[in-house]
Amino acid sequence: MKAIVQDTYGSADVLDLRDIDEPAAGDNEVLIRVHAAGVDRGVWHFMTGLPYLMRLVSGLRAPKARVPGIPRPVEVVTIEHCRRSSAARTPLGCLSSHRR
Repeated sequence: MKAIVQDTYGSADVLDLRDIDEPAAGDNEVLIRVHAAGVDRGVWHFMTGLPYLMRLVSGLRAPKARVPGIPRPVEVVTIEHCRRSSAARTPLGCLSSHRR
């Protein structure tokens, strides 16, 4: 699959469109398919690593999360050994870090 990948901190020049491995769900994990992703000011801070205090959370020398962005509309693809799951349903949802 294709994704925008970031290996180092910096401006938008460090972003690269690449083929990456298809993720797989492990035990007690859920694999989701992201239909759209958004970028806001908070993502810029994680992309540049500024202020430097952010690097304590996002990685000191390079970002821990190599694919930036905030997933919005998602579809559950695989549920591996999770309790209370129903294979008959196709759940859709929206991941959001903002409370309303």
